Amino acid sequence: MPNLSKTTFLDDSTCLTTVTNARLNSRTILSQYGISDSRLEADLLICYAAGLSRLELLLEPERQLSAGQVTRLRRFLSRRLTREPIQYIVGASEFYGIELHVNPRVLIPRPETELLVERAIDVANRLMAGGIERPVIADIGTGSGCIAIALAMNLPQAQVYAVDISADALEVARANCRRYELSERVALLHGDLMEPLPEPANIVVANLPYVEASELPRLALEISFEPRHALDGGEDGLASIRRLLAQMPTKAFPESTALLEVGFGQAPSVAELAGASYPDSRIRAYRDLSGVERVLSIEKFITPHVIRAA
Repeated sequence: MPNLSKTTFLDDSTCLTTVTNARLNSRTILSQYGISDSRLEADLLICYAAGLSRLELLLEPERQLSAGQVTRLRRFLSRRLTREPIQYIVGASEFYGIELHVNPRVLIPRPETELLVERAIDVANRLMAGGIERPVIADIGTGSGCIAIALAMNLPQAQVYAVDISADALEVARANCRRYELSERVALLHGDLMEPLPEPANIVVANLPYVEASELPRLALEISFEPRHALDGGEDGLASIRRLLAQMPTKAFPESTALLEVGFGQAPSVAELAGASYPDSRIRAYRDLSGVERVLSIEKFITPHVIRAA
């Protein structure tokens, strides 16, 4: 296996002229710079740089890459060596089976957030089975629009509002809505948390910033490329969640359900906050695939008051 230095890689394009060479040498350089999933990432970067499908990559190993494709691949690899997230480099991220456009204006969708979507779909289906024909769902802090779009695609009867305080983030969400022809079904609103909602919500979903401010400098280098405002949850990580809970009485139906994504170890604290605000609510924590209590469900004004982990 060739021993490529970064300088050699940047100066010598001959190592990337065919699909086979590009795959081998891209994997090598990524691995040498500590990228753990170097095989998958190399293939992904080649596909996006050369406009190839994964099947073409596998079936045409001797395919020649054009000078432009090689230049683009070298640029992609150089950026990845700085630890820039691969999603920003290729401009795409998969979430709930949907490919979404992303860039540094928005947080990269995480697999664990799919649990938030699953729980919201379940709640909406229960509401519709109970006679609510048009459940109103508010996605607070929509970012790329990943949650709102996944919900709209799986719940065609629902009215989905997607809110963000960042106008830049809403531009990304708008592009993703247009891609899936959801511009009429997902209403994008600019403003702070629930304030812009034009009608009460039956379901509130929120993946708000929940990283403690003191922890931000210690996060992985890749995360430093993401927008700080989408990560910084204040001194205890719960500043935005606390403000959202305070808005619920005037922006959601009394029988509504709030589904909040929380960080590792935060579920008990958020449950305590919610219980203090809504003592007659039912509160339940749902675990993600890693066993972390990731989503907190708060059903307002329902007794008895219970806190338990799923």
